[in-house]
Parts: sequence; C-alpha cells; structure tokens
Amino acid sequence: MKVFGVVGWKDTGKTGLMERLVAEIVSRDLSVSTVKHAHHSFDIDRPGKDSYRHRASGATEVLLASARRWALMSELRDAPEPTLEMMLARLSPVDLVLVEGYKRDRHLKIETHRAATGTPLIATDDPSVLAVASDTSHPGLDKPVFHIDAIDAIADFVLRSVGLGSAMTSDR
Repeated sequence: MKVFGVVGWKDTGKTGLMERLVAEIVSRDLSVSTVKHAHHSFDIDRPGKDSYRHRASGATEVLLASARRWALMSELRDAPEPTLEMMLARLSPVDLVLVEGYKRDRHLKIETHRAATGTPLIATDDPSVLAVASDTSHPGLDKPVFHIDAIDAIADFVLRSVGLGSAMTSDR
C-alpha cells in the first residue's frame, strides 16, 4: 500500500483537505483508506450502549458488526500508543492510505497552512514534507506551494509522489 500524509498545525484545514482528496482520488477509480491521529483522548462509543459496557467491564477489544459496517475498538489500558506502522498493518489492502497527523513520522506528506493562524511552516525543517497547501504564497520556500483549494493539482502531486501517476486525471 502507498502511504501519503497531510500534516499541519491546528485549524489549518487538514481534515477538509483530507476529505476532498479522498473524494477526488476515489473518483479516479482508486481505493483509499484513511488514518487519523488524535492527540487527545477520544471515544467513539457511548455510555449505556452494549459495546461500551463490554469495553468498560474490561474487554481489551470489542468488535461491533452490522450489515453495513464493523468497527474494532481496542483499549490500550496503559500500554504504549501504537505506531503508525502498527496501525497501517491492521488495514485491508488499498491503493492509497491517506494519513492525517503523525507529523513526526517519516512518510511523505503535504502540509496545510493558513496565514490567519500565524503558525510557522513545518515544511522548512522537515524533508518528509514535500509540498504546502496554503491560502497564501510562500516566497523562498524550496518546495511546491499549492492553493489549498486546488484539489485536482494536489491529488495529481500526491499520486505522482507515491508512484500512482497513471491515475492522474479525473473523469469529472
């Protein structure tokens, strides 16, 4: 599986870029999965639901299945956070995995940046960040800069970067 990341500081448009990239790349007849890193505790289960009760009672993993989807929840119970590689190994094979976050890992990435946030560019010091998707220009940056809404061009860049360049143009 090919892996490419979207990184950036808070409120720079990572999730919006991810969802538009997924839609664009899927429209090119490629299969895409995503991995999202959360820097805080999160819960996809609700108190009172049977699966929550299973987990709360001490189950290490709870698999919830229906005719439309399934989800596997794992409790770390003070074990170390799994690495990106460990998470990727759990995915079914697809053409491309887009990763949101994991900015310190070494996979290829594009950075989202918005001028209003006032945050510094990650790309200036990180060789794994190949390009920037921004709402402003970045003169002097030695990497490609795309407008954050130039989804076709960003998708082309991502696919070319991971060696899937033959699926470069959408039929839309």
